[in-house]
Amino acid sequence: MSQPESNLKSHIVLFTILVITNFFVGGMVGLERTLLPLIAEADFGITSSVAALSFIATFGITKASVNFFAGSLSDHWGRVRVLQTGWVIAIPIPLILMSAEHWYWILFANVLLGISQALTWSMTVVMKVDIAGEKQRGLAIGLNEFAGYGGVAVIAYITGTLAVQQGLRPEPFYVGLVLVVVGLILSLLVKDTRHHAHGGEKNTSAKKAIGLPLPLGQVFKKATWSDSGLSSASIAGMVTNLKDGMLWGLLPLYLIAQEMSLSQIATIVATYPIVWSTAQLVFGPLSDKVGRKIIIFPGMAIQGAGLLGFVWFESYMGYIAAAAIVGLGTAMVYPTLLALVSDLSGVSWRASALGVYRFWRDLGYAVGAISTGLLADALDIPTSIMVVASLAFLSSVVVLFRVDK
Repeated sequence: MSQPESNLKSHIVLFTILVITNFFVGGMVGLERTLLPLIAEADFGITSSVAALSFIATFGITKASVNFFAGSLSDHWGRVRVLQTGWVIAIPIPLILMSAEHWYWILFANVLLGISQALTWSMTVVMKVDIAGEKQRGLAIGLNEFAGYGGVAVIAYITGTLAVQQGLRPEPFYVGLVLVVVGLILSLLVKDTRHHAHGGEKNTSAKKAIGLPLPLGQVFKKATWSDSGLSSASIAGMVTNLKDGMLWGLLPLYLIAQEMSLSQIATIVATYPIVWSTAQLVFGPLSDKVGRKIIIFPGMAIQGAGLLGFVWFESYMGYIAAAAIVGLGTAMVYPTLLALVSDLSGVSWRASALGVYRFWRDLGYAVGAISTGLLADALDIPTSIMVVASLAFLSSVVVLFRVDK
């Protein structure tokens, strides 16, 4: 029996619903982006950077762990069932965030957020790759990540604006209830895409592995050390989210120390994912035409340069510029790394490879939160920023010399 053809034009309705869905998936992260580091200090009296960033570490460890199995689970259980389960798990998150009286409830909410994000975001990526076909992967993933981080940016700005008008809690988190309801409804409208995965493999190197799926342990080995391209992607992904975890937790606190207002902080914090989101519409499709490495290695270096801008610039507009530069570099690598992993993995184990890559990438949240929090407590936030910038430059070199595609 022939496999259904994979291309975006043939599945435009399904693809559009998945893009819209991921806006709401990203919005669940944006719900916390501006406010939670400030709530840690204002409502719970937490002054240690490590303690304040513990919610990001909890989120990152949980999301990374569930990511590891999400792709394999979707191969056996179905993409749509995994997507819907992720939205059901998200239901209590905004209720907990708006009413928590103890910090451990915030941590529990971020365990749920990590599980939910791993299941929902993973499936929007995998389902788009299933139906896109080899020649449109960069475009499909670029649109997916554009929608997701557009959701992060828009909701981060909205909740920050509401906090200026109404206070840090509970009003900004009412937005989360809307996100959950709409996201769950959208997940009921999509159809499974597992049977489309083979349809896109016509003239691709992935045909070499089109048979039985590889054991998850073997895929883990490839994506961690034995395959130079896949392991370099995992390193670059981890450093990228290590940087993101640091900015998520420390940037609002750093800007408060620089005497920025809550309104200014909301704008700076939102600028980073806005640029990240929109620029992916360029770099995802561009990587389909010019290759992946030529975009990824300068993207890592540009992230490092943007981070240094937060230390060098000492004005509101300077911080806006730094946020935009970091967002640009992130946009260059985020969809392109996912497309690279898809290129280098066989169709029969691609979902598992994406899961392992996302495991390492999202573990960066936890590594970034803990390590940069310790550095900030021991030294200061600018030192943490400069160390992470150095890692971004180093990762750029790794990609340049170890990735062929």
